[in-house]
Amino acid sequence: MTLRDSEPRYVISIAARMVGIESYTLRYYERCGLVKPYRSEGNIRYYSESDVECLRHIKTLMNNLGVNLAGVEVIMRMAEKMAEMQRQVEEMESEVKQFRQAGIEMKRNIKKKGD
Repeated sequence: MTLRDSEPRYVISIAARMVGIESYTLRYYERCGLVKPYRSEGNIRYYSESDVECLRHIKTLMNNLGVNLAGVEVIMRMAEKMAEMQRQVEEMESEVKQFRQAGIEMKRNIKKKGD
């Protein structure tokens, strides 16, 4: 996801039309915590590209796969946790790589001192 994808740009009626659902459904999804659109100072909801993609995913889960709203909430939370865990794994892999590189450098330095 790029920074541009997270920029709020669509009012609720446009976002609803893009996804193919009603505005009141978006309000309900917000109350359930499935989506958190940006709120302007005038309290107007603005949806980003990533919000719209999330809404499309929710619609697919419900309409095409028959998942109910409670199931969607569980799936969305699990997906968030998995993404966070993946980020942590990548961070740890990077640290391991740095430690290995540092170990290689230490061995080189020890070998040079021994020569």
